[in-house]
Amino acid sequence: MNAGADVRRAEEWGSRPTLTVWAYDSPMGAAAGHVRLRELQRRGAVAVEDAITVTWVPGTHRPRIGHLRAPSPRGGWVLGALVEVLLRPTFRDQVPTMAAALEGTGVDERILGELRAAIAPGWSVLLVLSSGADPDLAGAAIQRGLARGDVTMTYAVLAGDAVERLRSLRLDPHSSRGG
Repeated sequence: MNAGADVRRAEEWGSRPTLTVWAYDSPMGAAAGHVRLRELQRRGAVAVEDAITVTWVPGTHRPRIGHLRAPSPRGGWVLGALVEVLLRPTFRDQVPTMAAALEGTGVDERILGELRAAIAPGWSVLLVLSSGADPDLAGAAIQRGLARGDVTMTYAVLAGDAVERLRSLRLDPHSSRGG
């Protein structure tokens, strides 16, 4: 994962939807991240469209997925399809195909690879689709979390139809090459 979010580019957050990945090296980290996210929402620092946790307790075969928001009023979950595809056994072979399907959205091979790497036994991830972020409030909260060292973050500022393309994301589950 990135050493931290590039907070210098945070001014982009206010004008376009953003996919943020908060990765923790403990199964309970995403729960703590959810508390921080709720506080950011309470302070008006961010509007959350969708949020999902992926928690993988060591010794279990699969991670647990939890939705933290009701489906978007614009029609259904947005991040569920992304996580579903990430958890497929053939995902590593499908990264180029998935990145091609999302070309121009802001979600690229780098962020897909970093996200998949963080979904591992003993780790937890909080994925947040947000908009209308206040760069000063959100940036300060992110910097505090990064300074504590309990989270690594990466993000993608999304373009145009990215939310709709993420919502409808599907790859052939039987293909090992995504084609």
